[in-house]
Amino acid sequence: MNFSQIPGQTEVINKLLKSVKEERVSHAQLFIGPEGCGSLAIALAYAQYVSCENKTPIDSCGICKSCVKYEKMIHPDLHFVFPVIKGKKATEPVSDNYITEWREFVRKSPYFSINNWFDSIEVGNAQGMIFASEAAEIIKKLSLKTFESDFKIMIIWLPEKMHHATANKLLKIIEEPPEKTLFLLVSDEYDKVIPTILSRCQLVKIPAFRNDEIKSFLRSTYGTTEIKSNDIARVANGNILRAIELCLNDELSAFHLDSFRRLMRFAWKRDIISIIEWSEEMAATGREAQKNYISFALRLLRENLMLSLRQLQNNIIFLAGEEADFSEKFHPFINKKNIYPLVNEFNLAYSHIEANGNAKIIFLDLGLKVTRLIK
Repeated sequence: MNFSQIPGQTEVINKLLKSVKEERVSHAQLFIGPEGCGSLAIALAYAQYVSCENKTPIDSCGICKSCVKYEKMIHPDLHFVFPVIKGKKATEPVSDNYITEWREFVRKSPYFSINNWFDSIEVGNAQGMIFASEAAEIIKKLSLKTFESDFKIMIIWLPEKMHHATANKLLKIIEEPPEKTLFLLVSDEYDKVIPTILSRCQLVKIPAFRNDEIKSFLRSTYGTTEIKSNDIARVANGNILRAIELCLNDELSAFHLDSFRRLMRFAWKRDIISIIEWSEEMAATGREAQKNYISFALRLLRENLMLSLRQLQNNIIFLAGEEADFSEKFHPFINKKNIYPLVNEFNLAYSHIEANGNAKIIFLDLGLKVTRLIK
């Protein structure tokens, strides 16, 4: 991937270019920023630039042998680590078991969430992570000499999903890697990266996209109209993943909205039988999907509180389409008195799901507590 393919982030890209020109490339860098900031795309473009045989002052050439292999993500000195699941392809869960699917998935678009990735490999009820078995694979790969480039590059996507045993085994090699080895870690929630990993990395802070960058991306990639791209960019609020989702009218968002709408309707009616059925439906989805739903619900609660506080004129409400239509009628039920208890209950449910609790009990408990709080 070339830097020119990224719709913005000029300041960050210029800093990365300067580090290569001045030969000040840190051996371990952690790319951090809000969701949808394009951190993985930047890491991919940076890795390609470092390895390019005919790099220009502003970008990789795109045509040399190294760039061609990077575009296909088959360069022998480029390695990937990312969350996977146990038991589906091999007894030892490592990224190489899914490398073919990963390459195909990332080449479609470097802008995606962990839920998009897990949906593509059909994780079911499993929770994906970077398991302890991955550490031995990383150490083995990096112990070899480079094949074609000056640098061996290891891109670790979502180090916050790394098992503690994995992280502990990697501390030494991240702190003192073999010569000409570059670690590029890409995090969506860097506050969840274990401190011992965090302290060994140089932070590369990436801001959210600007609205004009989102608009330009939507018009060039999806051919949206000026009016539609303006509306989506405003609602996306710098999150390119959200912008893509809105542009494509993502089915998953529609499912989440329908689930949220039904829960609130059942809670208002005190319809316990329907809440039980709803909890069973939610329990039948995978754990990653359940966590994704709860994150969606928390965002929608926040937006409805802003509507209740009459903040529409301050441009801090980010709703569109069916979400906006639903919230227009729903927002009076969310207020200063119940917002904190509601948020606490949804956050607690998220924690319990993440800890592999019984999903049916967790969602039934959540539904009953919402019933008490919604009036």
